[in-house]
Amino acid sequence: MSRKAWFIITIILMGSGMMAIVDMVISPNYWIKSILKLSIFIGIPLLLNLRFNYIPFKKVFFFQRHQLRIPMLLAVGVYVVIVTTYLFIGELFDFSNVTRALETDVGVTKANFIFVAIYISLINALVEEFFFRGIAFISLKNESQRHIAYSFSSIAFSLYHVGIMYNWFEVSFFLLLMFALICAGLLFNWLNDHFNSLYPSWLVHACANLAINTIGLLLFSST
Repeated sequence: MSRKAWFIITIILMGSGMMAIVDMVISPNYWIKSILKLSIFIGIPLLLNLRFNYIPFKKVFFFQRHQLRIPMLLAVGVYVVIVTTYLFIGELFDFSNVTRALETDVGVTKANFIFVAIYISLINALVEEFFFRGIAFISLKNESQRHIAYSFSSIAFSLYHVGIMYNWFEVSFFLLLMFALICAGLLFNWLNDHFNSLYPSWLVHACANLAINTIGLLLFSST
């Protein structure tokens, strides 16, 4: 791999590590955490890009409206599958820690959940797509072999969520969720690769987050 490829990998690992400290050690309220995340996942990479020029903006933000038909259908399908799966098998797992962790760790409550859910579905999904797909996949793919970019981006995306959800679920469901996130990362990478744009994966990611937020709303409603 090129020196620039190792630089990109270092940026992703450092950014993910910094956010792990924010999530697991500092544990600020959700809005402070979001500001820190914007700074780490977007601000720092953009500042470094001024010097090292490693982000291909034309590929990251390329957009053609007719290309969104398949991603839109996939996004709706992902939403239906996630919510339906929860409705059918949700009772098999203990989700009691989820709302408790959201309230005590990041200050997400019934009162502000809708606002947080909208932010997570739209803005937070775009921030993560820029970092884990725009940089960890598209930028890395330009500087290394395709399979390295696919593997690294999807695994990094999954491991990043450990710091967020490490105390939400029992071990068996948590491991299943980490595997599902790797698969989701591979799907998002394929969308980027196929359409040469960040927007299709953002659309599917946003709907996946919307589905998870729908489940969260159901959990809050039951408490």
